[in-house]
Amino acid sequence: MRFGPVPLSEAEGATLAHSVALPNGRLRKGRVLSAEDISTMNAAGIADVIVAQLDPDDVDEDTAAAQLAKALCGPGLRMSNAFTGRVNLLADGPGVVELNRDALEAVNAVHPMITLATVPPFQQMAAGGMVATIKIISYGVPEAALNAACMAAGSDALHLRAPQLRDATLIVTNVDGGAGDKGRAAIETRLDALRVGLTEVVSVAHQVGPLTEAIAKATTDLVLILTASATSDINDVAPTALRRAGGEVERFGMPVDPGNLLFLGQLNARPVIGLPGCARSPALNGADWVLSRVICGIPVTSQDIAAMGVGGLLKEIPTRPQPRNPTKGAGGR
Repeated sequence: MRFGPVPLSEAEGATLAHSVALPNGRLRKGRVLSAEDISTMNAAGIADVIVAQLDPDDVDEDTAAAQLAKALCGPGLRMSNAFTGRVNLLADGPGVVELNRDALEAVNAVHPMITLATVPPFQQMAAGGMVATIKIISYGVPEAALNAACMAAGSDALHLRAPQLRDATLIVTNVDGGAGDKGRAAIETRLDALRVGLTEVVSVAHQVGPLTEAIAKATTDLVLILTASATSDINDVAPTALRRAGGEVERFGMPVDPGNLLFLGQLNARPVIGLPGCARSPALNGADWVLSRVICGIPVTSQDIAAMGVGGLLKEIPTRPQPRNPTKGAGGR
């Protein structure tokens, strides 16, 4: 691509690089100059203009952006129309983004004028949310570079995993003077966002026996446990009750704050999540990261949770009674 000032006599068919003010308006940058445009500028006393001129082996920005977007548009995504060298990839519905970091970095390594930006891995999306944006920075790129970028994308670089689970049971344990079912609305809102119905809410005493019975009776795709007293050990009430019901605990504790006191397990191949107390708040916390992946059928192992620590320092929740800032008191959970 050639870029720079040219005489008006050579500008027809070129792309205007910068807007040009005229007595009766302006020609906007990005406009492909017509014979009429040349005549209008000439009448305004303009002698030359800064333009971009594509070489025979170049692809214009909109065509290039659309072609690369098509290569990247995996299941669960849809493309916007190309405009000024940009195409966005949008979520068809709610879900979690899965991406191939190596492939996406390879796309961005092909040519500086070919760019791709995405949300973080495993980002939860709502319908219509922007998952990625493809932008051709210049007005055109070499066709060879565009083809190389499309090849680098492969066939599985970016897609949206839709919710797989349909319904959930929330088991709340109680103690005298405890929080009761406070937080139910926040949890139900999280489930609604992923099209999971909260079909049953069960309240039991904060004791191993009643909780074991409630877990064993649950028949929904997902079981959530919110305890009146924070789960402080893998042998505390809720993890013990899950094991006595015939289930197992995959992981207790996570390096995400707020959200440290989460545990993850399963019973008869159905996931069971012990929610941290911060799940009573609608603010983002570690439970959101686990919950969204589990609902969308993405395996979450102990190693996966351990890896969440980098980037796992989330925004403080003002309502926590013991903020983690040591100048304000002891660290909270």
